[in-house]
Amino acid sequence: MSTFIHPTAEVSPQAQLSENVKVWHGVQIREGAQIGDNCILGKNVYIDSNVKIGKNCKIQNNVSIFHGVTIEDGVFVGPHVCFCNDKHPRAINADGSLKSDADWEVSQVLVKKGAALGANSTILPGVTIGAWATIGAGSVVTKDVAAKTTVIGNPARKL
Repeated sequence: MSTFIHPTAEVSPQAQLSENVKVWHGVQIREGAQIGDNCILGKNVYIDSNVKIGKNCKIQNNVSIFHGVTIEDGVFVGPHVCFCNDKHPRAINADGSLKSDADWEVSQVLVKKGAALGANSTILPGVTIGAWATIGAGSVVTKDVAAKTTVIGNPARKL
């Protein structure tokens, strides 16, 4: 088997794709991103710079994975999941000037091995999702989720 990149996908030459990766329609993978063996990236997935995705992951359609996110092996990310990386997002400073990279501090997100994130869930900055945890569809994860725990709702709470 070999890596497949759909003709409509945009993959930076500085991204690292391992063996047998499938990149479908409209996917964008930015510089420094690392995608592990056997991953499937569905239609319109956005992988920001320096994102790390482990082996055997399934990233469904329309997922946004921003800078600062690390996804370990065997993770399922349902359609329309959004990872956030800024605890204090603003377009401008108090004086009205446009914010720049110097005004921004990335907050890391870690999704551990075997976790499953349901459709339309939102993962806020600074969160760790434990190994084999399950995030219910539509949940808003505002704090760490323990391994082998299921959370649902807004804010996400243990089921």
